[in-house]
Amino acid sequence: MKTKNLSILGSTGSIGTQSLETARKCGYSVSALSAYSNVDLIEKQIREFKPSVAALVDENAAKELKNRVSDTNTRVLSGLSGVCECASQDGADTVINAVVGMAGLRPTLTAIECGKKIALANKETLVAGGQLVTRKARENKVDILPVDSEHSAIFQCLQGQPSNRALKKIILTASGGPFFGKTKDELSKVTVADALKHPNWSMGQKITVDSATMMNKGLELIEAVWLFSVSPEKVEIVVHRESIIHSMVEYDDNAVIAQLGLPDMKIPIQYALTYPERIESLTGELDLTKLGTLTFYKPDYDTFRCMTVCREAITRGGLYPAYANSANEQANLMFRKGEIGFLDIGELVERVMNEAPNVTEYSADDIDEADSEARRLVLKYAKKR
Repeated sequence: MKTKNLSILGSTGSIGTQSLETARKCGYSVSALSAYSNVDLIEKQIREFKPSVAALVDENAAKELKNRVSDTNTRVLSGLSGVCECASQDGADTVINAVVGMAGLRPTLTAIECGKKIALANKETLVAGGQLVTRKARENKVDILPVDSEHSAIFQCLQGQPSNRALKKIILTASGGPFFGKTKDELSKVTVADALKHPNWSMGQKITVDSATMMNKGLELIEAVWLFSVSPEKVEIVVHRESIIHSMVEYDDNAVIAQLGLPDMKIPIQYALTYPERIESLTGELDLTKLGTLTFYKPDYDTFRCMTVCREAITRGGLYPAYANSANEQANLMFRKGEIGFLDIGELVERVMNEAPNVTEYSADDIDEADSEARRLVLKYAKKR
């Protein structure tokens, strides 16, 4: 297997640290690392992996890091421009984008323009800019390989299919989060601490709250549309509490192919990096006899409105998904700060998405403007509540 050289964006987060575990195991080189502000952890990563360049978005944190690693050969950058330089690093052939939120879009576009293979864990890249990103990837002959467990599962299930014409539908599985089965009245009283108690996965706070609102599954629906070139109506969501089946595809002959595994991100990360080869994994072996039962339920679209909003946004197309995504980022943050209630998140996202302009073509600048406007509207409407 060819030795890879990686640029890891978001290296101090859950996906980033597991990507470095994979790099360590496989003997991959690391040319660039970036994070937001975690000086302690990225310093340790720099000293172990010796990248040519590292970047922290936070300017003050970057200054501190520069002083701390002045005895190394790693050049330290700051801000979004620094992250984009990490994405375009000459030595790297593969960019793992594990940045959280809209901040991941520009680095993805930069990496694509430089001809890098993309291992994508940043949902927002395709949610907000799917049309733009996929077009540029085609123009630059760049592969985008999914790192999300659900999209990796779909990608694996599609291997060997004759063409998309044989695909009947994609079945996205959802854990249901910590509030599965709860009513709106019950959800009106939940706290941030409640929302952060995910039953199966260990993730960052933003993504864990997205899982609680089911927004995460709505974003994955939009991402699946772009990754696999399917219409929104061909993507079905099924609640699967055990998180053992990571997703499925159904073909025209009604055969359903599923990918199973323990709820561990190391398999999808490794597969994105080693594709089309498979090698021994750091993840434990799945023992079906210990599971006993796998359960499946229809999602509650009325209570968890975010899924419905996302489906509507991608059906309309244009900048509607970008508005929904950025509105959610702002509302999610406000909830975590205790400024709004849990149910307010979905209501604000829906209101803002419905105010998005109806456009068919857009640029990266248009997406940035949509991001700012959506956040402004959330703040405006939240203040009135």
